[in-house]
Amino acid sequence: MISRIVTNQYQVADAAGHEVDTYFDRVVKYIPAEIVSAWVAIKALVEASAAASKYTVLWVCFVAAALLTALWTLKRTALPGKPPAITQTLVATGAFIVWAVALGEPFSSLLGLAQQSLYGGLLLIFYTLAVGLVTPKEG
Repeated sequence: MISRIVTNQYQVADAAGHEVDTYFDRVVKYIPAEIVSAWVAIKALVEASAAASKYTVLWVCFVAAALLTALWTLKRTALPGKPPAITQTLVATGAFIVWAVALGEPFSSLLGLAQQSLYGGLLLIFYTLAVGLVTPKEG
């Protein structure tokens, strides 16, 4: 499966026989599973450590992971002769941010919300459902 979202029938020939991506294909391609998995591991390592600066470490790792999401998505969606997949990159980066918020720290301490996990979880559900409706214009 190619990582770049295929939106038009004429792109199918460029995609080695793949069909135009459906709503569900777009949802899967928009979620940066590798980076989200890395974030879960990072959070577990940092939270298990005895470091006094856990929140600082988490914030630095969050910013690095968000940047890595954008770079990773641009790299894995690059096709010769095609413009960069900017829409897919922006949506995937947003997806990482939403997943990170839904997973809690360091956001719950920043926002001071007792119900942060509720709001983060709801945001995750609605964002994931909505992104499948986004069809990139890049060819």
